[in-house]
Amino acid sequence: TNPRFQPEVSNLPDNFQFQATGVTNATDQVQYTWQNSGTQADVNQASSVTNGTATLTIRDANNTQVYSADLRNNGTFQTQVGASGNWTIIVAVSDLDGTLNFRVQKR
Repeated sequence: TNPRFQPEVSNLPDNFQFQATGVTNATDQVQYTWQNSGTQADVNQASSVTNGTATLTIRDANNTQVYSADLRNNGTFQTQVGASGNWTIIVAVSDLDGTLNFRVQKR
């Protein structure tokens, strides 16, 4: 996926990191396949959104939604229990200004 903004992504088994700094007026959706050998994950959100919206959605190997949150909400959260394997991480932004930063790690 080639988003209109330039995120830095580290997509390793059981550890996914996403950062996009200095985003201006971006509207886009990006999707990544992430290998989770577990059935749950911890999500650490540390973003600074000054305008617009940014949503993180995570689906498990069965395509069941196990997490969805506004990236304005900073902190550490847990996904619901899901099926291990290839999970999908979706970042959707609309009219976004700011910095996005989150990490998803096997629990």
